[in-house]
Amino acid sequence: MADYSNYQKKVIQRFYDNRDQHDEQRLAELTTELYLAEGKKRDRLWKSVGEALERLKIPPQRVAHVMQSADPAVLAEVVKDLQSGALKPGGS
Repeated sequence: MADYSNYQKKVIQRFYDNRDQHDEQRLAELTTELYLAEGKKRDRLWKSVGEALERLKIPPQRVAHVMQSADPAVLAEVVKDLQSGALKPGGS
């Protein structure tokens, strides 16, 4: 694997430093998409939601509740809590 330039290293580092913010934004986008999706696309979107929630280190019981309900309104509540600061990435 090739070495990265200093500029590339900084870009990669900034991406990972802001990963939580990217994941929060993606969850909000996925919530909107889930309201409109049907069939296989909906299943793929829910898989993406599960991965994003795990990366954000949302408490496992909350993740399980969201995934079992498969209801975009329940996911919207998690997004609202994340954006208001009531639920912090990394747990709590």
